[in-house]
Amino acid sequence: MFGRLTIEALPFYSAIAAGGAAITVLGALAVIGLITYLRAWRLVLFEWVSSLDHKKIGIMYVVLALVMLMRGFIDAAMMRSQQAIAFRSEGYLPAEHFDQIFTSHGTIMIFFMAMPFLSGLINHIMPQQIGARDVAFPFMNAISLWLTAAGAGLVLISLVIGKFSTAGWSGYPPYSGIEYNPGVGVDYWLWAVLIAGVGSTMSGINFLVTILKRRAPGMHLFRMPLFTWTVLVTSILMIFAFPALTVACALLALDRTFGTHFFTNAMGGNMMHYINLFWLWGHPEVYILILPAFGVFSEVVATFSQKRLFGYTSLVLATMAIGILSFTVWLHHFFTMGSSADVNSFFGIMTTIIAVPTVVKVFDWLLTMYRGRIIFKPPMLYTIGFLVTFVIGGLSGVLLALPPVDYAMHNTTFLVAHFHNMIIPGVLFGYLAGYMFWFPKAFGFKLNETWGTRSFWCWIVGFYLAFMPLYVLGLMGMPRRMEHYDIAAWQPHLIVAAVGAFIIFVGIVCLAVQLAVSIRDRVKVRDLTGDPWNGRTLEWATSSPPAPYNFAVVPDVQSVDAFWDMKHRGVAYERPKRYADIALPKNTFIPAFIGVAAFVFGFAVIWYIWWLAILALAAITLAIIIRASDDETDFVLPAQEVKAIEEARFAQLAKAPPNEMVDEPGFAGGTILEGVS
Repeated sequence: MFGRLTIEALPFYSAIAAGGAAITVLGALAVIGLITYLRAWRLVLFEWVSSLDHKKIGIMYVVLALVMLMRGFIDAAMMRSQQAIAFRSEGYLPAEHFDQIFTSHGTIMIFFMAMPFLSGLINHIMPQQIGARDVAFPFMNAISLWLTAAGAGLVLISLVIGKFSTAGWSGYPPYSGIEYNPGVGVDYWLWAVLIAGVGSTMSGINFLVTILKRRAPGMHLFRMPLFTWTVLVTSILMIFAFPALTVACALLALDRTFGTHFFTNAMGGNMMHYINLFWLWGHPEVYILILPAFGVFSEVVATFSQKRLFGYTSLVLATMAIGILSFTVWLHHFFTMGSSADVNSFFGIMTTIIAVPTVVKVFDWLLTMYRGRIIFKPPMLYTIGFLVTFVIGGLSGVLLALPPVDYAMHNTTFLVAHFHNMIIPGVLFGYLAGYMFWFPKAFGFKLNETWGTRSFWCWIVGFYLAFMPLYVLGLMGMPRRMEHYDIAAWQPHLIVAAVGAFIIFVGIVCLAVQLAVSIRDRVKVRDLTGDPWNGRTLEWATSSPPAPYNFAVVPDVQSVDAFWDMKHRGVAYERPKRYADIALPKNTFIPAFIGVAAFVFGFAVIWYIWWLAILALAAITLAIIIRASDDETDFVLPAQEVKAIEEARFAQLAKAPPNEMVDEPGFAGGTILEGVS
């Protein structure tokens, strides 16, 4: 009845595993207890869980990302501390547990930290940037969120019931096959990635259609903000890349569950088919993560340099070039696996070429800052930290693009250092900059700058200490993923790396303190204007937080920096002559129900509980039929109610103090609220 699920699935095989499970369970109970204590269940369920508002969905994505950031960092800290003490010693982690940890670390950080963070920022900001009232498909948007949460849930429950994969975050066969890895670990990885991947593909479709069909009048493609441009290219990459991952994981799941031979040497299978499919997704995925961060940096640099973005057209063309070239480089991940010299040469050349548009972007950002009066707020600090650090990662990537060098460096810690040198400054710094930049837009008050600055310095110092030694270790020949070692010269570098990981942990704590202090002081740091940074793009034209409909009247765009232009022309805060009824999507629990059912389906298939899997699949099908049969999915907000909301905003604007950025160069007019009466 319960398939492979027995009492032995509980993590009593190790005190550390049992402790991790206990922390996970207690954390879940603490959240439930807090909501109960605050009597907030009605608010949580009816205002958030059931919401189809793109802004609330974006916030929930970011919350998920921050939770999984902490969970993924714990894995990183355990790896670094294990390696620091494991010279001629077993350390404190058994080999199998160490393998689970490095697999879950990579899986969590890519699929369940970076992707939700990306989707959260896009969801909240992109529709506002293009002057839209909502995304194209609100219902599908909510399903994407809950499918991602379902995948994250499968990863977390693997800490409590069963074990996680030991096959690495890329899941290479034959080791990920049932013959060499017969437990449930690889199945947890497969179904978490499969379910979340479907959600990401749906997100890509939704974002693409939103940008193409929901832009405000006058906002043609070459008037879109750079962040929206990066989202456009990212969406196309998601639509074309994620199906490759879905197919690879589905075929591997068939191999494991039903004994097919897609990726085995028996009966005509070939493991290289899996590796090609995985990296056909995997390298575009790098740019799926990085391009929106590049968009954030573009917005931050222009705002805090108080200048128009230098080289707008070249930045757009560079973004498109990266999107195209990202599909021509995947084979550099397996130069050492037996391809011909001609094939390796082609992919080595293309890997080198893809660095060119990135260099163009870096110079455009530097030239935007040139002769600008730079305002060193935390988002700008993260941007500058990225510019300095990312270049090092890029140079090491060009080095690895050379097949002869890659042969020497492959599977060493040099590769680990390069990858993190791209992802942490190029992705995480960008998302943290966006988080701090747009936080007042989402919640109506700013984050504490002192603690934001402290978090930045901990992140930047911790990063250099944690990963620069790994470059040296790679040159010394240390393989990655080593649980213990016998070479004394390696240990000092690994101790420094562990210290760096601890400093990064302090940076994460600073982020938590920053949020707590900001919530405590939220009245003092309220954003009454909706435009706390003297912004340039349309999201700053809405209130903070925005109304459910974003814009009472869809704006007419006449320039690249649409809101900046409106402020220059003195029309940014004009009262509309009339208001109209606005249709908005009704709240519904169906997307959350589908997410829960997808989680149950994944869990059931992992443990071979086939009757439960069938029930879950039937529940998903029934939910979709019910939704498809519902003709009343919207409600109308009357014009009078819209007017009341907007009048309250104008009253707030009239009482607002001058914007703190008003005296910075480049601002036209004596007050940010010019035109408000």
